[in-house]
Amino acid sequence: MKKVGFIGLGIMGKPMALNLIKAGYAVSVLSTSKAAETLIEAGAKSYGSIKSLAENSEVIITMLPDSPDVEKVVLGEDDVLSGIKKGSLFIDMSSISAGTAIKIYHAMQEKGVEALDAPVSGGQVGAEAASLSIMVGGNESAFNEALPLFQAMGKNIVLIGEAGAGQTTKICNQMIVGMTIQAVGEAFTLASKAGVNLEKMREVLLGGFAQSRILDLHGKRIIDRNFKPGFKIKLHNKDMNLALEAGKTYNVTLKGSEQVANLMAASIKDGNGELDHSGIVLQIEK
Repeated sequence: MKKVGFIGLGIMGKPMALNLIKAGYAVSVLSTSKAAETLIEAGAKSYGSIKSLAENSEVIITMLPDSPDVEKVVLGEDDVLSGIKKGSLFIDMSSISAGTAIKIYHAMQEKGVEALDAPVSGGQVGAEAASLSIMVGGNESAFNEALPLFQAMGKNIVLIGEAGAGQTTKICNQMIVGMTIQAVGEAFTLASKAGVNLEKMREVLLGGFAQSRILDLHGKRIIDRNFKPGFKIKLHNKDMNLALEAGKTYNVTLKGSEQVANLMAASIKDGNGELDHSGIVLQIEK
């Protein structure tokens, strides 16, 4: 089993790293992480710096909030690039811009390291259940090497194409998810105003053409008013803005995505950025 250094133990990263330990991998984490103690108790080793963690790992996985965070960790001062050894594998599973993923890929290639961009979908539930959908960009040989690792964290794992393709696929995913959450939120708000029983409406819609995982899970969240974050509004808003940037790059008008991004931005302005993304219904209701 390969030695895996895992950086980014948040809502998603923590259970993903735990699943790698369960699968028998020797996992190392940063001692400065808030979740380090939990991982150490589960069997992980810890290092005090990014460079030392990279020096003592055969595979480095990052799971961080945004492009600048990944660039800082990978290409900064105490960074992955300065410590990672030739012949190692770098996997970024964050949701970042395709441009950043391609930049990191080329930096790693210059050092003799294969790099994959492998963002995920499935939320906290999928991370905990090791059932994530993993969309990968990079070389096929690197993908095949990483596949056993991915299989410890997810179930639907696809090599999309060259470096950056995974990130482009992820923003397309986020566009669909965002617009579907907005649709469910608008439908539930209208039904509530009309005096319709939301539980019964959700039940019957789940048996029809409107059925979706979002209607199932987030519809239930809206009914229960449970907006404890599985995926925060502020992070989804970041992804929607990445989609809009890509739209400008490729001259594609994304009116639906723009509307969702504006709705999320208004939610953040109202102090709801830390809520689950299903919480945009509060803005719709307002």
